[in-house]
Amino acid sequence: MSTPSKGQMFRQALAEETPLQVIGAINANHALLAQRAGFRAIYLSGGGVAAGSLGLPDLGITGLEDVLVDIRRITDVCDLPLLVDVDTGFGPSAFNVARTTQSLIKAGAAAMHIEDQVGAKRCGHRPNKEIVTQQEMVDRIKAAVDARTDDEFVIMARTDALAVEGLQAAIDRACACVEAGADMIFPEAITELPMYKQFAEAVSVPILANITEFGSTPLYTVDELASVNVGLVLYPLSAFRAANKAAEAVYTAVRKDGTQKNVIDTMQTRMELYESIGYHDYEQKLDALFAKGKSA
Repeated sequence: MSTPSKGQMFRQALAEETPLQVIGAINANHALLAQRAGFRAIYLSGGGVAAGSLGLPDLGITGLEDVLVDIRRITDVCDLPLLVDVDTGFGPSAFNVARTTQSLIKAGAAAMHIEDQVGAKRCGHRPNKEIVTQQEMVDRIKAAVDARTDDEFVIMARTDALAVEGLQAAIDRACACVEAGADMIFPEAITELPMYKQFAEAVSVPILANITEFGSTPLYTVDELASVNVGLVLYPLSAFRAANKAAEAVYTAVRKDGTQKNVIDTMQTRMELYESIGYHDYEQKLDALFAKGKSA
């Protein structure tokens, strides 16, 4: 019996859990923590790669290889299917989109979403976004679909058109992307719950709701989103934001107090870390090798 591809695993998770909760994992360690928490799928945010790995804003500065490095680190240790943000495809032509698609599959990703902003993109929840023509976005989707070496690898089309051209234009773009071969739709920066239902009814493929904190979209619950036919619920940077806040508090306390004693209760313990990364399994193998060497 053949091993299912990562794309098949992603689709299967969606079939078994609807809406499928997809949680952001900024690095391999967080991916393992998400797996221990019971999530069926994880996500690598483009903004997370920019801010977390490079210390840069999410303004189209990140390159393909920056993203691939983080994908490989995550997929090397975590079997959960990984959805990846590829911004506008990391280049202006269909060849760039094709290379991005094939590179993600080789690196072990299960799915990707590609958006319709211009190359000098912005965070989807920031003002003054600009989008390409509908035809150019359709061409991006066609290039990705034609290039994939695994037919089960998920191509998701993200549209930022709601904030730029309005609801109907965004729905029209979504429909055009599905006609071009998109497997799922990601309408960004939705402001009202019924809008999701309108997208779902129009395109008849799974719809993703991006429930990011401090953005344009209210923090709807899974049940609320299920009621309007949302198929996937994304929490792109929740853990990253919490980790940053905790790290800032520790840095401040250690500098101010001259000790970490006052924040020790906010930390993951050594044993908790060892459990999440399987430290003892590695150590036992090392002990066995040393014992074998001594008896030889």
